[in-house]
Amino acid sequence: MPIYLWQGQDRKGAIQKGEIEATDETAVNAQLRRMRIKPTKIKKKPKDLFENVSFLQPKIHTSDVVVFARQFATMINAGLPLIQCLDILQSQQENKTFKKLLKETKEKVEGGSTLADALGKYPGTFDNLFVNMVAAGETGGILDTILDRLSSYMEKALKLKKQVKSAMTYPIIVLVIAALVVGVILIFVIPVFEKMFADFGGALPLPTQIVIVLSDFAKSNVLYMIGALIVFSFVFKRFYASEKGRAIIDNLMLKLPVFGTLLRKVAVAKFTRTLGTMVSSGVPILDALNITAKTAGNKTVETAIYSVRKAISEGQTMAGPLAESGVFPSMVCQMVAVGESTGALDSMLEKIADYYDDEVDSAVDNLTSMIEPFMMVFLGVTIGGLVISMYLPIFKMAGMVGG
Repeated sequence: MPIYLWQGQDRKGAIQKGEIEATDETAVNAQLRRMRIKPTKIKKKPKDLFENVSFLQPKIHTSDVVVFARQFATMINAGLPLIQCLDILQSQQENKTFKKLLKETKEKVEGGSTLADALGKYPGTFDNLFVNMVAAGETGGILDTILDRLSSYMEKALKLKKQVKSAMTYPIIVLVIAALVVGVILIFVIPVFEKMFADFGGALPLPTQIVIVLSDFAKSNVLYMIGALIVFSFVFKRFYASEKGRAIIDNLMLKLPVFGTLLRKVAVAKFTRTLGTMVSSGVPILDALNITAKTAGNKTVETAIYSVRKAISEGQTMAGPLAESGVFPSMVCQMVAVGESTGALDSMLEKIADYYDDEVDSAVDNLTSMIEPFMMVFLGVTIGGLVISMYLPIFKMAGMVGG
């Protein structure tokens, strides 16, 4: 069916606009009247020539799903029927890809599918956590509460991800820029000085000789170095894609001097937030642990969670296996033990997650304050050392002339 763009006034006189899929303008008018909107403009939406070219379509971001969940929860809480909620959310969605997804979801629900099953057809947008929690909400009749919890969880998870990304991005950018500057100096600048020194004659200072040797090596092997970097990146990616490789690298990442502590805190915050949200939403503990393991983001943490799940399935409590894994701090294990004994595991997990969110904030701030002076010294010593090495012969000749 064609899609129509409409604009009109609601009962309060406010201008509203959106899109409606209908057979003709008469059907659009009828639908707008049911929505108590007086139409002022209706026109057929022109076709997108690239709508079937997937890589040219806009991507669905986590922030889009957060807004969707928040608005969906509000509408369900207001008593609107599920189909109408999906129709409204689809009509006001600006992201074309997400709009198409919501349209297909609405059609599946109209055809008798549950909302969880319909959303589960799009794992790239709605992960296992989202789908299972929606299923629990539908079963328990608390879909609005579940969607509200999901949006809050996703907002906090997105904030956590951005914090880690910002902490990692700064030093990487500085190192890349430093490598480019050093490369330009060695390949293009040093040879000019080398020619000049050769014309002057005489023995060069040792630092200058070392820099010239490095320059000659860089000029002769620059293509090989670029090729080696590409090959290394490819091999590393393939190795990390394997189960064994990911386990080795993720374990090493947690043991890094500064970044390892940050990554461990992020893993704990994510684990407790995800598990707490699912348990409080009525998802069975074994299912919740299974989904939490899959979304852990670190193979070492994932293995530890599966070990905890296995122990619980055999009748043990959660706190003991958590402590035995060696991944989670003792404070987390003790608080989980208290939560289990008092029957308030979900709220205890939320408190742990809040605490570690603050710890991540503090760790990112400390990391940034540590990295900045280190980077300044590194750049000063590296680039400054190259420049001084090139000027040493000039200073030497100036001293000889002055003498």
